[in-house]
Amino acid sequence: MTLPRFLAYLVVCWTTVALLARGLFPGAAIAVAAFAVLSTAPLAAFLRWRGWPFYPGAAFRLFVVRPFWYVQLLLPVVTGAGLAGALLGLPFGRGLLVGRALAAIALGVGAAVLLAGYLGSRRLVERRVEAMVPGLPREFDGLTIAQVSDLHIGPHTSRSFLRRVRDTVTRHAPDVVAVTGDLIDDRAEDVAAYAAALGALRAPDGVLMIPGNHDVYAGWEAVEHNLRTALEGRVLVNDAHVLRRGDATLALVGTGDPAGRGVRGAGSRVAPDVDRALSTVPHGATVVALAHNPALWPALAQRGVALTLSGHTHWGQLAIPRFGWSLASVFLPHAMGGHQERDSLLYISPGTGYWGIPFRIGALPEVTVVTLRRAESAAVRVGPARAVGCRAA
Repeated sequence: MTLPRFLAYLVVCWTTVALLARGLFPGAAIAVAAFAVLSTAPLAAFLRWRGWPFYPGAAFRLFVVRPFWYVQLLLPVVTGAGLAGALLGLPFGRGLLVGRALAAIALGVGAAVLLAGYLGSRRLVERRVEAMVPGLPREFDGLTIAQVSDLHIGPHTSRSFLRRVRDTVTRHAPDVVAVTGDLIDDRAEDVAAYAAALGALRAPDGVLMIPGNHDVYAGWEAVEHNLRTALEGRVLVNDAHVLRRGDATLALVGTGDPAGRGVRGAGSRVAPDVDRALSTVPHGATVVALAHNPALWPALAQRGVALTLSGHTHWGQLAIPRFGWSLASVFLPHAMGGHQERDSLLYISPGTGYWGIPFRIGALPEVTVVTLRRAESAAVRVGPARAVGCRAA
């Protein structure tokens, strides 16, 4: 949508709301106009400076950015319902009355859905996944990887929720912790919030982090510098972390992200390079890949990668797992859960945080515990999601 069309859309929507509200109380039209300006101003400022010209703290994100998103999501729903009601009631001389009634119903339903999504974003679950890997060395049979993904951490992220994430990972005592991209929200400065919340995570075979598209958008050079400075874990960008048990080897490979293909300069190395990522893998080693975007799985599978752990899709933050459907399934061939292509396996996490607004229905925030099993044939066994404690405040 071009800017003139978007402005026309806003004018139509807010004019409709003002007409529906007129006469409900003194100064209703003026109140709607003021609310329209206040709720649209953040977008105008963002477009004017192509981002925020300052670091947005927790209060700004909670009380300016988040209400903006809620309003923009509800606006077309309420406007559409109001216009439909006006058209339906017009032949009976009740256009305004029916329009107001349907707009009010749409507002109530929309608000209820957003509230349910908010509560869902706080319902942390844990899920066990077994990856049956042919040729896995006996020494690595039973190795566990705790996967967290798409945290999108910023100063506004609930600290109590992040403590539950940290405690859940720690309780499982995994051999490896894998953070599969989108660690932070919007800015390189958000790494400080990530470090404060999850910097204490430890695992005997390493805490591994890979870039996601939002880490790239935030300015990968600065993000990577801050990650390497503030955290003890290893940042993998088209690189491998090799585990050895006697003569047996297992390679954990981290890719770059497709968003990096548009990056110039020194940060361009964040683009995915499967050949480079696998170049340091010892001959004959079993390979587990960490790839934020599951679109990289076919290329990894062709190169013999046994298991790929991804995120990125969030399962659309709206899913019906029982039917294998998510909002992301409409757009992506590999959108959620487990997949198999010959001897190569893929698991796509729904993510542990959220993007935009705190909203998750059916695609609940997840800590995934993946166990590698030596087997005759490849298979991925995805267990049920189990609630972790009570909902965060």
